[in-house]
Amino acid sequence: MDDTRTPIRAVSDPCLLGESPMWHPQEQVLYWCDIPGRRVHRLDPASGATAAWDFPVEPASLAPRLGGGLMLAMRDGLWHFDPASGERTRLAEPPYDPARERFNDGKSDALGRFWVGTIYEPRDPALAALYCWSQGELRRMADGITVSNGLGWSPDGRTMYWSDTKSHTVHAFDVDAHDGSLSRRRVFASFPVKQAGQPLDGYGGRPDGAAVDAEGCYWVAMFEGQRVLGLSPAGEVLREIRLPVRCPTMPCFGGADLKTLYITTARENRPAEELAAQPLAGCVLALRVEVPGLPAQFALD
Repeated sequence: MDDTRTPIRAVSDPCLLGESPMWHPQEQVLYWCDIPGRRVHRLDPASGATAAWDFPVEPASLAPRLGGGLMLAMRDGLWHFDPASGERTRLAEPPYDPARERFNDGKSDALGRFWVGTIYEPRDPALAALYCWSQGELRRMADGITVSNGLGWSPDGRTMYWSDTKSHTVHAFDVDAHDGSLSRRRVFASFPVKQAGQPLDGYGGRPDGAAVDAEGCYWVAMFEGQRVLGLSPAGEVLREIRLPVRCPTMPCFGGADLKTLYITTARENRPAEELAAQPLAGCVLALRVEVPGLPAQFALD
């Protein structure tokens, strides 16, 4: 079903590649990353106040930290970041060669484990992987993809979603509630791969970042598809939100009632004529939805 609601611009200044929007449950503000801009942003919708922090390398994803501050996944490892002081403290070295790979999409589960995948920048072969940070240890949990994205969990925590943007595929796993081990990897949803020379107007996009709502529906940004899709727990398309920008990157649910859908977008390396026609490219978009999302979970050190 098409959704005719029109998103609005939540923040006026665009990012090169906005990613990893996260509504902080305690602070009641929105954080997100500009990966190539090497910057983390914050918006307080109640006051309109914004803030930003610059870094020497790319920040890719973040989560609220139980002890205060943020868990921050960057090219050079996992860090605790304190927005109040601007200081970061390394928790883990990168488990890869930073010249060819970096952390990408990351989120915490309900038990405080921080899950984060990587992107293998040469794109071939499929050497990216998924890691889990728990009790001071970074464990490799899955692999065999190129661009890790789409992390999310069902409301009961028993199913985890993980996408490979390059292969246009979203995977699902069964999750052991105690040790976080994964099993029964399967295809949750797949989308047609863009063909050489195919016009973008006839291309539905590839799955990028995602979020899960309170009814267990999986909301996924379709990069280059100019839309966000809402999929049922069975992987069926229930909703399509058309967007005023070609490249959405990730949705998240925010606001006091978790019924505001925030969507980060990208403008990096887009054609000049596209950017001229889509002035909101790179901006954070927002619209109201009927079903609330699941809250962001706190990461433990």
